[in-house]
Amino acid sequence: MNTCTKLKTAFVCLTIAGVFSGCVSSGPKHVKLATVDSSGTNVVHDIASGPFQPTWESLTSQYQTPDWFRDAKFGIWAHWGPQCEPEHGDWYARNMYMPGQPDYKSHLAEYGHPSTNGFKDVIHQWQAANFDPDKLLAFYKANGAKYFMALASHHDNFDNFNSKYQPWNSVAIGPHKDLIGGWAKAARKNGLRFAVSVHDSRAWTWYEPAQGADKDGPFAGVPYDGKLTKADGKGQWWDGLDPQDLYAQNHAPGTKLNWDWDPTKGSSVPDAIYMEKFFKRTKQLWDDYRPDMIYFDDSVLPFHGVTDEIGLNLAAHFYNSSIQLHGHNEAVMNAKMLNETQRQAMTYDIERGKAQGILPLPWQTDTCIGSWHYDRAIFENHRYKSAATVVPMLADIVSKNGNLMLSVPLQRDGTPDADEVKIVSDIGAWLKVNGNAIYATRPWKIYGEGPSTVVADKGRFGGQTDVQKKPFTAEDIRFTQSKDNQTLYAIVLAFPADGKVTIKSLASNSQNWPGEIDNVRILGGSGKLKFTRDENGLHLTLPDQKPCDIAFALKIK
Repeated sequence: MNTCTKLKTAFVCLTIAGVFSGCVSSGPKHVKLATVDSSGTNVVHDIASGPFQPTWESLTSQYQTPDWFRDAKFGIWAHWGPQCEPEHGDWYARNMYMPGQPDYKSHLAEYGHPSTNGFKDVIHQWQAANFDPDKLLAFYKANGAKYFMALASHHDNFDNFNSKYQPWNSVAIGPHKDLIGGWAKAARKNGLRFAVSVHDSRAWTWYEPAQGADKDGPFAGVPYDGKLTKADGKGQWWDGLDPQDLYAQNHAPGTKLNWDWDPTKGSSVPDAIYMEKFFKRTKQLWDDYRPDMIYFDDSVLPFHGVTDEIGLNLAAHFYNSSIQLHGHNEAVMNAKMLNETQRQAMTYDIERGKAQGILPLPWQTDTCIGSWHYDRAIFENHRYKSAATVVPMLADIVSKNGNLMLSVPLQRDGTPDADEVKIVSDIGAWLKVNGNAIYATRPWKIYGEGPSTVVADKGRFGGQTDVQKKPFTAEDIRFTQSKDNQTLYAIVLAFPADGKVTIKSLASNSQNWPGEIDNVRILGGSGKLKFTRDENGLHLTLPDQKPCDIAFALKIK
């Protein structure tokens, strides 16, 4: 049965070589995605052959999260691209076209009017002058990261790699460097798993303010450069390039930015050519750079609400090509807002949030210590999340079967600032002492105890917020266990003033641990701790010297 979504767009489902677009054929070695280009020509894309077919049924019945991801627990993300050039924070390439926004005002002062000096010109100025991926990833690895993710393309529609299908890319323009290629090589050299993030499915609607014009002032009615075409570039620095390849604004804009592509809520809907280009760019990114993980900044799948065919074909291709490369599937694909069935086909991601309890399948939090794109004001005012904030977050996430992907924004030149270096170093210092309670662990029977397990702030993208507003106490404890179930770790999220800790979940009548407790040690310390156990809990006396400054982990046999 042809399952293609029928919408009033140029996306057309065709029967080609006996295969329906996005549907499974029972014999061929290839599954084919068919669309129609502007001339009405059939376009067919092959995907890697293998056991995974581009259907929810096939993906959910076969996919298992690889052990490398389950063991890694902590990754660092460079959410870094041309929008970091102004160093004014996230969504610059959209907000600079919106009068009344601070980015519009600063853009006038720093770059000129967006009718002539638009985001394309910001890209032109971006040089990534001190890009040194090997040095940076060696630093991240030394401070506890087990995987690293690089921004491949944001909503600004610019590819940070040597793209065959997007002329506006970092090799041809701006830095004139293959940034993803550099990141990939450095990750492998430093023994880190490599991931990429892809956000450009949204450029179609996200860039629509670039079609506008000032309503008053000296440039009233003069269109912004989002309406320029290749013909307008004669004699300009961008001669030969088509701004529409970047802005993708040759369409009627919607009335509202809407993330589920619902026209009734004001969204415009992308056409087949735009979606086909996305497919080609993303497939090339995967095939050329062989990442272990790809993160989609989308609800469910790219273009979910228009069609799932693009995303399902990409998923099947990623998993099958990983099998061909490794002999088994090592690929991870992240997306947001997944229901319980969809979480069986890929790895669930909660943006700037955490699960409320232990989830049965591995998942991930993606969050940032500041703004997603670099914001110099955050640094100058010292408003980043500190290591003392990140560490309890990490412990909570891991106790609930999750991973933390932490974005550390980079300056325009590709380096972290002094505050960020200290934060990463402080996280690393804690992990050097307490890493055994984090890495390669699995959830225990319960994730934790204490006041913080009772009340939590609701997150915007599901679950809880990533950061708890109320301070943690020594009663707030998170549990993990070794994969062989022989060792329990209790991570106490604050130091007690009197040097004593009670773990109520390990009382003598505990159903979670009915057996004996042989010994308890504090990670980073020496010798066994004194303890007693009764119906009120396991009572411990801590050593006088703290093994670390933020939280501490107890190893219980």
